Amino acid sequence: MIFHIDVNSAFLSWTAVKLLKEGYPQDIRQIPAIVGGDSTTRHGIVVAKSIPAKKYGIETAEPVASAMRKCPNLVMVPPEHKYYSQQSRMLMDYLRTFCPVIEQVSIDECYMLYDPMKDRFASPEEAAYAIKDGVREKFGFTVNVGISDRKVLAKMASDFEKPDKVHTLYASEIYEKMWPLPIRDLFMCGKSAAKKLSQMGIRTIGDLAQTDRSIVESWLKSHGGMLWEFANGIDESTVHPVREEVKGVGNSTTLERDVTTAEAAYPILKDLCQSVSARLKKKDFRANSICVEIKYADFHSVSHQKGMYFASNEVDDLWHDSVELFDELWNGEPIRLLGVRTTKLEHMDEPQQMNIFEFQKQLESNERSRKLEDAMRQINDKYGKDTIRRGSK
Repeated sequence: MIFHIDVNSAFLSWTAVKLLKEGYPQDIRQIPAIVGGDSTTRHGIVVAKSIPAKKYGIETAEPVASAMRKCPNLVMVPPEHKYYSQQSRMLMDYLRTFCPVIEQVSIDECYMLYDPMKDRFASPEEAAYAIKDGVREKFGFTVNVGISDRKVLAKMASDFEKPDKVHTLYASEIYEKMWPLPIRDLFMCGKSAAKKLSQMGIRTIGDLAQTDRSIVESWLKSHGGMLWEFANGIDESTVHPVREEVKGVGNSTTLERDVTTAEAAYPILKDLCQSVSARLKKKDFRANSICVEIKYADFHSVSHQKGMYFASNEVDDLWHDSVELFDELWNGEPIRLLGVRTTKLEHMDEPQQMNIFEFQKQLESNERSRKLEDAMRQINDKYGKDTIRRGSK
């Protein structure tokens, strides 16, 4: 039995709670309000919106200037990501008092198992309500809890009516509760996939579930096969608890505009590597493995990882390997999100040895480095010197 716990409008809710504690006269969850952008310049995008703001047609990720035109009296609050991370840690620590087996999948959502706490509650529903009500009373914000015997269905259940709700979606309930929903509501079905399926006459999740899988895959390849499985409640993945000790350091960014060229992606990857490098150095770690994640405009995510030639926390080393991974991974479709993550960490005081083969590989990679650095116009005049210095380390 699996729970999916999702904070309702996380950034907006966390911001609202903070403002109320500071004496702000209104709960921004109850008025037309957004989190994101700069109220003076009207630059940036909408990160989160209140339900009253949604009634004006305001959407997440749309430009702030557009949102302000739709609702001139819109309240806009800038995001505070450090505070959000703090709230997330507090929430996860609280949830672990119910069950130590938690898989956190984003800053505001996680999966957890019912089995470790079943002796304390009469049913999964009773446990879910205890969690939901406890979060509201302790922290002042609300969560939805989805209950199922499959991870994907627990995720779908938590997206039903909000806020502050508990929903079930067992495999036996998909015909009644999930199949009538529009295809765009299916987990991992982005706008592009939903549009294509609609053009093929598939307008509900049930329509997709009852279509021959091979036909769906001919339209959407492997992504179509995954969507077909989800529509039929097929998901054999399990809850993987994440240990609290540091196992990796990474960073990702959702792009204001979809990236459509490698030349535009390279500088973004370098910015991410600079952030990862700084965090590794702050924690006195070097990384032995690196992973690049791409989320496409249709929300389909892919990732690829490799072992590094030698453990490092230097920006250029991380960037070189991340671009190599990107070139192998990217299929040419518009990119919504880019991420870089390092794993297999070792402390700086651990001895490090590079063998002659690894050294030769590093030398052979210099030609690729020169091409990458050439794409960065701001260092175009000195890339040869930097590359030689890297090759001789």
